[in-house]
Amino acid sequence: MAEGTVTTLAVPGQLLGATSEYLPGPGTHIHNSSVYASILGPVTTTTPPKPAGPQKRLTKITPAAPAALPTISIERKISAGNPKDPRGRTKTEVLPEVGSAVLCRVSRITPRQANVSILVVGETVLDGEWQGLIRVQDVRATEKDKVKIFESFRPGDIVRATVISLGDQSNYYLSTASNNLGVIMATSEAGNTMYPVSWKEYRDPETGASEARKVAKPF
Repeated sequence: MAEGTVTTLAVPGQLLGATSEYLPGPGTHIHNSSVYASILGPVTTTTPPKPAGPQKRLTKITPAAPAALPTISIERKISAGNPKDPRGRTKTEVLPEVGSAVLCRVSRITPRQANVSILVVGETVLDGEWQGLIRVQDVRATEKDKVKIFESFRPGDIVRATVISLGDQSNYYLSTASNNLGVIMATSEAGNTMYPVSWKEYRDPETGASEARKVAKPF
């Protein structure tokens, strides 16, 4: 098979394409004739070699086999390219820093904050999970006094955020106070993957019910 090409980063439950376009590979699954990501990681599309031309057998010509579909898969890790520290030593671990873009999963919410587990820093999937907090005052840039955590996040949501402070000894402080930051994937109370319909609302395609979120504007 031809060498795979990494195209983008996927999160669990993300739609990757139709089964008429791709064959499911490692890290993916099929649901309703569509291929979805099962794990967090970069999407790799592997294109098979082109089939040979018509094969001649004595006096009979056999038509060429139909072109095989490319295989789409998810790798568990993103190569960090062996980054170096200021002294020229190879880094063995990526740590969130102030200004880092991160992907995280909401684990718990309270009236004042959302507790999250940081899964990705920049373009690097972490081996472990760092803990973070999105405080109510850091959810959005305007009308901060009207923000309600339960209308912004729910446990299980995948959130795009940025690190604004190293916080305390156990948590990084994160912010979603930008149009491109917020929830990028949400599951409804009925267990279905929802789609955004506005900057503050997701909708369940199966039940039609809407749920409030702080929605991230797509890139």
